[in-house]
Amino acid sequence: MTAIVTAKKVLAAGGLIIFPTETTYGAGVLATSESAVKKLLAYKSRREGKPLSIAVADQAMAEEYVMLNEQAKKIYAQLLPGPVTVVSQAIADSVAPGVISEFGTLGVRIPDYPFVLELVKQLGTPITATSANGSSKPRPYSIDTVLKHLSAKQRSLIDLIIDAGELPANPPSTVIDTTLSTPVTLRQGAVTVGEQSNLTTLTTKNADETKAVAGRLCLQHWDTLVKKGFIIALDGPLGAGKTVFAQGVAQFLGISEKITSPTYSYVQEYPYTRYQTSGLLVHADIWKIDTKEAFERLELAKLVQPGNVLIIEWFSQVPSGLKPDIRVQLSETIDGRSLAIS
Repeated sequence: MTAIVTAKKVLAAGGLIIFPTETTYGAGVLATSESAVKKLLAYKSRREGKPLSIAVADQAMAEEYVMLNEQAKKIYAQLLPGPVTVVSQAIADSVAPGVISEFGTLGVRIPDYPFVLELVKQLGTPITATSANGSSKPRPYSIDTVLKHLSAKQRSLIDLIIDAGELPANPPSTVIDTTLSTPVTLRQGAVTVGEQSNLTTLTTKNADETKAVAGRLCLQHWDTLVKKGFIIALDGPLGAGKTVFAQGVAQFLGISEKITSPTYSYVQEYPYTRYQTSGLLVHADIWKIDTKEAFERLELAKLVQPGNVLIIEWFSQVPSGLKPDIRVQLSETIDGRSLAIS
């Protein structure tokens, strides 16, 4: 296949290719080349710390880059090849900087698209498997759509375009995180996994795991946070881990101050800057607030602004009129801590 031969040469030379997949057009570079990954990150523009994913030929190749637990292996056996990205713990330094997430995880795809599979097999090295659209731009089902929404600088970074015509308007890949006690669907795409519900229940074994969940949820909803602000509602009995969850959000935002529950001051504000975004973490504890009027005097609604994260402990105690983006019900279990997330 001439296209595969050409693509191999371009990728081996550190180039960036635009190629078709079973979902959308993708942007690919060698995942092990630091200079190539830097080029891709410049092409994708504002990713705000979001991890990339890689395309491999099979499970054996995947295990050179990630550690597969039993739940990951089951998903590989049941759903791959196909439009599914499986997130696992990465093997340190197995790919170039910028590919592995800040949580030490890596998303892996085995595409159900002959061109991509054959290309990766012949390379013997994974390529990045991110969509070809610029950040926040429409999903690219045609090369015209890709190019239309790129700047001249972004277009100049492309070394090869493989045009397969208009692709079917399929959903993106389903993203499943297998690094926690329960597989978590981070993005619902072309494949439905298990019974779909608005509720996800996780069990975390210690405070660090609870903080990691908080950080991943923030990263998952980062675009919402930047555009309009973000509200997290926390409920659960005393000692269930509400403040630990808030500490995880602060850790994700890069806040170094000690986070304690503002039981007596009601509200505490912490400024932060993460990548190109600055805002406030607003931490509220309304345990002692017993009327809607008293809640309204806190004027929390005014703090729901682009870049701000508002965490409210004991949220269900008072009808507030605020609509949370995430609700977390925490409770203690024999094995650790249960988080019911909706």
